[in-house]
Amino acid sequence: MTGSMGSRIVRFVNILIALALLVVAAGLFWYVWRPLPRRSGTIETDVGAGVTVTFDPRGAPHIRASSLEDALFVQGYVTAQDRLFQMDSLRRLAAGDLAEIVGPAALESDRDSRRLRMRRIAEQTYVTLPAADRAAMAAYARGVNGFLATHLNQLPLEFTLLGYQPRPWSVVDSLLLSLYMYRDLTTSWRDQVTLQGLLATGDAAKVRYLFDERALGAPLPGSNGWALGGSRTGSGKPLLSNDMHLEYSLPGIWYMTRIAAPGMDVSGVTVPGLPGVLVGHNQNIAWGITNLEASVQDLFVEKIDREIGQYLFDGHVEQARLEREIIPVKGKSNVELNVWVTRHGPLFVAEGKEAMSLRWTAAEPGLLQYPILDIDRAQDWTQFTAALARFPGPGSNFVYADRAGNIGYHAAGRIPLRREYRGDLPVDGSSARFDWDGYIPFDKLPSAFNPPSGIIATANQDPFPQEDPLPKQYAYPPVGHFAAPYRVRQIRARLAAHGGWRAADLIGVQTDVYSPFDRFLAAQVVEAYRRHRTGNTSLDAAAALLASWNGQMETDSAAAFLESLVFQHVRTAVWQSAAPGWTDIDHIPKFTTASIERLLRERPAGWFTDYDTMLLTAFSDAFEEAQRIEGRDPKRWKYGAWSTITIRNPVLHQVPRVGPYFDIGPVPMSGAPITVKQFTRAVGPSMRMNADLADWDRSLLNIVTGQSGQILSSHYRDQWDSYYHARSYPMSWNREEVAGTLEFRPAK
Repeated sequence: MTGSMGSRIVRFVNILIALALLVVAAGLFWYVWRPLPRRSGTIETDVGAGVTVTFDPRGAPHIRASSLEDALFVQGYVTAQDRLFQMDSLRRLAAGDLAEIVGPAALESDRDSRRLRMRRIAEQTYVTLPAADRAAMAAYARGVNGFLATHLNQLPLEFTLLGYQPRPWSVVDSLLLSLYMYRDLTTSWRDQVTLQGLLATGDAAKVRYLFDERALGAPLPGSNGWALGGSRTGSGKPLLSNDMHLEYSLPGIWYMTRIAAPGMDVSGVTVPGLPGVLVGHNQNIAWGITNLEASVQDLFVEKIDREIGQYLFDGHVEQARLEREIIPVKGKSNVELNVWVTRHGPLFVAEGKEAMSLRWTAAEPGLLQYPILDIDRAQDWTQFTAALARFPGPGSNFVYADRAGNIGYHAAGRIPLRREYRGDLPVDGSSARFDWDGYIPFDKLPSAFNPPSGIIATANQDPFPQEDPLPKQYAYPPVGHFAAPYRVRQIRARLAAHGGWRAADLIGVQTDVYSPFDRFLAAQVVEAYRRHRTGNTSLDAAAALLASWNGQMETDSAAAFLESLVFQHVRTAVWQSAAPGWTDIDHIPKFTTASIERLLRERPAGWFTDYDTMLLTAFSDAFEEAQRIEGRDPKRWKYGAWSTITIRNPVLHQVPRVGPYFDIGPVPMSGAPITVKQFTRAVGPSMRMNADLADWDRSLLNIVTGQSGQILSSHYRDQWDSYYHARSYPMSWNREEVAGTLEFRPAK
């Protein structure tokens, strides 16, 4: 009896387990497997004629259509297959609608976006957008909506977990994504407030010493880009490389695609939600982009009555416009936000009593356009620069090469001409003296064409003339977040070291992790230690580590780990000397490496009683910190154990136990903020392209994780291993590898 009952219990439990597994399997099929992108078969939809999409082994679509409208429609459709949740979350982030789906955690982000008037700017831009730009975005939007209309009952898992359905896509949404990138690469107003506070709190002369004369402070997300003339390559034709540095995310920000239609055949990467190709090549030219870093935001201190919105300007009273924003918050009551808008822009109330409004080029009426398709179609330098001339921003450095053997560079974007001020501090909004005088004319922006060296390189360094006196066209030299010249110098040194370059060789330059600044600082510490030995024998081994170090920020380097900690302590000591009353250590320029190197070389009086003592204190403190973090034995220290990243799935990471499986990391990372392979825990290379103008099929391209945001897709993170180990994939052109074919046919 007992045995029989036990058997029945076992069978019952097994049945329950089987039923549970069936439920799990059914759930996986219904919520995760069904929404996977289609890579083969036939789809009937709203195209004018047949469109063929072949997918390469990485899942990148190669779209061939008999009209550009159909090609962009299908681009929107196939991108939505892979990245719909990312597209929806990015437009919500830009518009200030995230709290509606995730709750109060996103409220501050939504306030920032609403205060910046992002959706209002996008809606106003729609009215003034050139007809051709609007038509291209409309075709793309119809494609996204064609996918949505047939997949509302099989959306990606994130929509189910968050419990909502996305609204239809629109041209305004694509404009919001353009503004998102614009904001990400140009937000500098906080640094003006920081500099103002540092000058008020500290020693103004010292603070100015640390802030480069032309730079606001810490660089924004950057990039590397270069072009090599045929005299330096193995084929005798140019090579062009680009690796844009942006925040890590899963999926990454870029989507690989090729679009072939009458008048255009282009391959490269774009932002999901935007039509065309942002960086890549067509039949005759290749191009890449880095952030120009010039400041395009200014704060104006307003004399305003915040109750009624009246403010003083040029001796008379003006009325600000009140804009009311209602922010839906999941699970909570709506939040109301009132924003006064002056002639300069929306009112930002900074810490303290000053009310400041923000002027930003992206918000200037009629400024935004979308010349990307003109760039995609350009066949030579003349057509390329004509397209760049209407590029509004964010301010960018474009590198160029063509099959005729030319290489070129041109800065693009609207850079304000400021009147009677530099643009690094808030100014008096009541005075007309500080209005903008338009923008630097496009033909006066920095440019180069076929330089004798055969090398063009940009790594966010200041490209504007710095002679004294300045040429007339640079009577108003821009201020910006220009990067210290370490990266560009190392790139130039590597490229000039020899000739015969091939596309595959250039990945080694893109992943270079030599830090001349850190090696310099390590040498300064070692010299100070040799001059003033402390008798602490435990420091002898640490000093020997730094003395023998080659400056490579490699994951297995103990010296790189120790030196990184030394720099943090030196930086803190320098800023405490410059602004001892400044307590907000997280909001000081973090990458002031060039200024600190200058300080240690010149060693001016008034900063430290003794520079060697400061260096040795930083060294000793860093040594103790290193022991706390990685143990007492320096031989066991590894830079990569401290320098790590985790790239999280934005939604699934929150699911207990299962969620972290869909993350990447934690993994050790080489590189540093000022190495060619720029690395911080937030920012790194977001793609790598190496274009071969002699043979497009020898070109290489890879992104960080994979093409798809769908967690069960084989392309969810299939590129990570190659990205991490500095490998890449063929950017096939004539010799395509086909992993699947999807046909689009007109609906009957």
